[in-house]
Amino acid sequence: MVIHFIRLIALSTLTSLLLIQSAFALTQVTATVDKNPVMEKESFILQVIADDDVDTNALDTSPLLKDFIVGRTSVSSQTSMVNFNTTRTTKWTTVLIARTAGTFTIPALTIESLSTSPISLEVLKTSNQKTSASQDIFITTDVSSKEVYVQEQLTLTVKLHFAAELKRGSLSEPTLDGASITQIGKDKESDTIINGKRYRVIERNYAINPQNSGEFIIKTPVFSGEIISQTNRRSNFLSFADTKPVSALGEDINLTVKPIPDNYQGFWLPSEILTLHQEWQPDNESFMVGEPITRTVILTAAGLSEEQLPKIEMSVPSGIKVYPDQAELHTGMNNSKLVSQKKQNFALVASKVGTYELPEIRIPWWNTVTNKMQYAVIPAKSITITPNEDMANDKQNNNATNSTAQTIPATVNENEPLETKTVIVKEASWLQWLFLALWLLTSFAWLISSFNKKKKNTKTIKAVTQNSYKDLINACDKNNGEKALQLIAPWVAELFSNVNITTLEDAKHFINRTEFNQAVMDLQQCFYGKAAKNWNGNTLKSLIVDINKQPQNTQNQPITLNP
Repeated sequence: MVIHFIRLIALSTLTSLLLIQSAFALTQVTATVDKNPVMEKESFILQVIADDDVDTNALDTSPLLKDFIVGRTSVSSQTSMVNFNTTRTTKWTTVLIARTAGTFTIPALTIESLSTSPISLEVLKTSNQKTSASQDIFITTDVSSKEVYVQEQLTLTVKLHFAAELKRGSLSEPTLDGASITQIGKDKESDTIINGKRYRVIERNYAINPQNSGEFIIKTPVFSGEIISQTNRRSNFLSFADTKPVSALGEDINLTVKPIPDNYQGFWLPSEILTLHQEWQPDNESFMVGEPITRTVILTAAGLSEEQLPKIEMSVPSGIKVYPDQAELHTGMNNSKLVSQKKQNFALVASKVGTYELPEIRIPWWNTVTNKMQYAVIPAKSITITPNEDMANDKQNNNATNSTAQTIPATVNENEPLETKTVIVKEASWLQWLFLALWLLTSFAWLISSFNKKKKNTKTIKAVTQNSYKDLINACDKNNGEKALQLIAPWVAELFSNVNITTLEDAKHFINRTEFNQAVMDLQQCFYGKAAKNWNGNTLKSLIVDINKQPQNTQNQPITLNP
């Protein structure tokens, strides 16, 4: 009897579960948009609702990618009961942006075995700023130039305008194939009124350096976020503000990147203006022997990053020694253009009297305004070195002191006549010979120790160098010019481990071989010019192998003068 009763209960429970499952089966899927028509580049919301609790990954939005930019999708599920009547729903909210104007169809979207009805959507053309101002949020972009040379820097300005109250949001980075993009400074905030409507504006600037020539498209940033939507519900301390997801997209920009001109010679420097300036401390035409002289050379360029500025070198005639200091780099904005500056101090010390001719300092660059090769020049300068009386007096005093120290006066007694005594220096005794022998043994031991230490350090340096060296040789074997350009400076930096080498100009300076410098220039011309795919690494490889075998001379390395 008890067993029969348990069976009845189990059967009743199973029947109830089957009835509940059939009651909550998926029967309908609908799709709606929050606005129609919409503006070009304006975001709108697509909502898909299923009348059951289904898998949150059941909606596939990939069919929308053909005509729209698909933003963030949020999913929510809800269960409610009214008079013992239970309903369940699953809602997907997706932010879409129309790419271009026209009439488009949001295709049917399928969830399990049911599909939504297609939606015809009209997208209006954004003809002017007045039309954009009717939107609550939009993006404007401006570029300093739409036609630049390879490695020439251009500035992209992105402004996000919003009239609604933002709760949260993020702005993506612009993209350009084969280019380095860096944000300049911090975001700027301001207010403006467009067509009688007040907007809050967030401005962001980017520096773009295209590395390849050709036709490109700058993909502008996309904004995604949430705004606080207006509601008619009565506010109280328990209510929460309703939010609405939004997105905004700026206009893409067509960009033409021109290659390095065939007639250009030297380190490639494309700029609107490039100047050289010098300062002297003290600012005289005549200096004394041994007097320290500070010569400051300042290189300023518009449209170039500080990493692109070349090494400033100064040659001096015999009789003058030069001590270069660490270069100072500065970058800033001037009239919405990036301006970079390199400041190099040189300490000069003359050891001989005479008139000296300091050679001119000449740096080639390409004027992007006139499309001509120009030179930034500091003219040659003559300086006169005069005798230093203080140094001459010091020398005479030293000679007098040495002469006095060799004379040994006799003891004088006032009651006795003046008498001269002669001091006789005896020949070296056996103790002096013993000290000499010990000194020779010590010097010999020090030489052996220094030789072993130098040999050990040489082995260590060669072991460390092998990594960059092997990668560089491998890049030459594969004719990978881009990889080779990246590895040349690290390889030379490991050859000269006691100095700071960060650029190709530093590497060429320390190798100091004409054929190597020419091979690197050919690689730059080939990689950044028209024949970027025709570079052959055999010539550079043979030079690298030869240089890596030979011990490097450090006499030509720069000397840092401590303050």
